[in-house]
Amino acid sequence: HSVTIRGNEWYDHAEEKGGTAISFVQRYYGIGYADAVSTLLGDELGVAYPTHLEKQVEVKSFALPPASKNMHRVFAYLCKTRSIDRDVVSAFAKAHLVYEDAEYHNAVFVGIGGDGTPRHAHKRSTNSDGKSFRQNVEGSDPKHSFNYTGTDGSIYVFEAPIDLLSYISLYPSGWQAHSYVACCGTSIQPVLEQLRRQDIDSVYLCLDNDSAGQKAAQRIEAELSERGIYVEIVVPTLKDWNDDLRREAQEWTQTSGLSL
Repeated sequence: HSVTIRGNEWYDHAEEKGGTAISFVQRYYGIGYADAVSTLLGDELGVAYPTHLEKQVEVKSFALPPASKNMHRVFAYLCKTRSIDRDVVSAFAKAHLVYEDAEYHNAVFVGIGGDGTPRHAHKRSTNSDGKSFRQNVEGSDPKHSFNYTGTDGSIYVFEAPIDLLSYISLYPSGWQAHSYVACCGTSIQPVLEQLRRQDIDSVYLCLDNDSAGQKAAQRIEAELSERGIYVEIVVPTLKDWNDDLRREAQEWTQTSGLSL
């Protein structure tokens, strides 16, 4: 969790909870109020409280799922079901950022690290029936989620890879000049990683138009603004950018007199 400390107050961004020094010691050292006060005051015997030991987490090795011989199902799903522009999908496929896995024919969205090697992969089922499957590949580094590096110093931030591709489809003019990152959630870590790797002067937060998305956008905006970075929140009309794209595609079809 990302915890901010200011003076004698703390705030846990993930849980949206905070308090003072006493409650911090209670929460993160697992002790009662009296012991927390005693710890902060140093005890009359002057015994230092033992350092909290972090849990040992086993780090899984990362490997991309084997690729299918073609991308027929992924193209059909992204272009027909999701209405994403075929040229946009092709551009990301040629850059080896999107492909189809061999075993389950999921769409795989690849996150490249600063060294140019794959460090993250997000899988999304191409089955349009029932509840869709989506999952990060085991061992993925969350700060290296699905991203594209441009040259103009701006970066557009999304929750999901499909929304990132949908936004480009909606606003294709000169899209290659911009940078993009899909956080595969609402964590600020992928954004901070892109800021570390690139010379960014403008951040556009394009998160979902719902309570969770807009709370996250406001939280990220506040943290980046403190760093002196220009931030603008851009909100889709419907719930997310793919909803906007599909509605536009449907309206175009109805206007042109064509059937879906």
